[in-house]
Amino acid sequence: MGLAGKDFIKLVAAPPPFELPEATTTRWVPRRKAQVVAAVQGGVLSLDEACSRYALTVEEFLSWQRAIDRFGLQGLRATHAQEYRAAR
Repeated sequence: MGLAGKDFIKLVAAPPPFELPEATTTRWVPRRKAQVVAAVQGGVLSLDEACSRYALTVEEFLSWQRAIDRFGLQGLRATHAQEYRAAR
């Protein structure tokens, strides 16, 4: 039994603080988004702390969380979001 996409994200423990993206991050690749979501889910950061630290809106963070829940790590890619919107 291998771990696939979204199941892997849900099973991974939150990364230690030294593995979190820099607070000054402006280029959000899927891996960095997943790190922040995992940190909040694992209790390393609160939602408010994550939003403040990374200058995110709650809506933006929740969209990352929904993307992981629905599509796994691939759902965090900007091109995936564009493809999903076009398919609607």
